[in-house]
Amino acid sequence: MGANSPLAVESIDGSLQRLGTDYVDLYQAHRYDVETPLEETMQAFADVVRQGKALYIGVSEWTADQLRAGHALAQELGIQLISSQPQYSMLWRVIEDQVVPTSRELGVSQIVWSPIAQGVLSGKYQPGAEAPAGSRATDEKGGADMIKRFLTDETLTAVQRLAPIADDLGVTQAQLAIAWVLANDNVAGAIVGASRPDQVESNARAAGLRLEADVLRAVDEALGDIPETDPGKTRSPEARVV
Repeated sequence: MGANSPLAVESIDGSLQRLGTDYVDLYQAHRYDVETPLEETMQAFADVVRQGKALYIGVSEWTADQLRAGHALAQELGIQLISSQPQYSMLWRVIEDQVVPTSRELGVSQIVWSPIAQGVLSGKYQPGAEAPAGSRATDEKGGADMIKRFLTDETLTAVQRLAPIADDLGVTQAQLAIAWVLANDNVAGAIVGASRPDQVESNARAAGLRLEADVLRAVDEALGDIPETDPGKTRSPEARVV
C-alpha cells in the first residue's frame, strides 16, 4: 500500500475491482515505509476505512516500537489496527521477544508467513545432498536467495531430528511446523504456500492439531540453538542499520 492517501485509494480500488467485491475485511501495509511519515501512512489507512473499502487494518514486518506508534495513531484516527504479518517458524523466532508481547498488550494478532521456512521444515532437504529438482532452493527467480540461510548442514541435520516427533504424532513434518506456529496464542493464522492441491489439503489438517507441552519441549531440544531469535532482525531490510 502506498502511504500517499490518493495512491492508497487508487490501489485498493484496483484490488476491489479484481476481487469483484466492494470491500475487504483486512487491508495491510507491506513493510514499514521509512521514507514516509507514519502519520501519513495511518491517515491513508483511515481514509480507506472511512470510505468503507476496508473494515480493519494491519501491517507486515513491523518492529514492536513501530507497532506501538502505529496503534496509537490508529486509535487517534478512530480505526483499528488488528494484525501483524511477520515471518515466523520453528527456525525464525525473532518476533517472540518483543513483537509478540507488545502485540498481546495492544490487542494485535499475528498472521504469520513462511511457517514451514520455505519448505525446509518439511524435511525434504537433506544435509550434504543436492536440493530436490524443482524445489524453491533451485529456483533462482522464486526465493533461492531467501531459503539459502536455512540450508546449512547444521540446520538441516537439526530439522531431521524433528522427524521422530512428527512420526509419533502421526503427522508430516510440514503439519508439525504449521501446528507449532499456531500453538503460539498470539498467532491467529498462518499463510502457507502450496504447489499441488494435496499440499493444500494436508496443510489445512494442521489447523486441528494441538501440541502438548512435552511436544513443544521436544521440538526445542531437537533444534537446540539453531533457531534465529534476534529481535533486531524483525526490521524490514530497508530499515536496518548497517
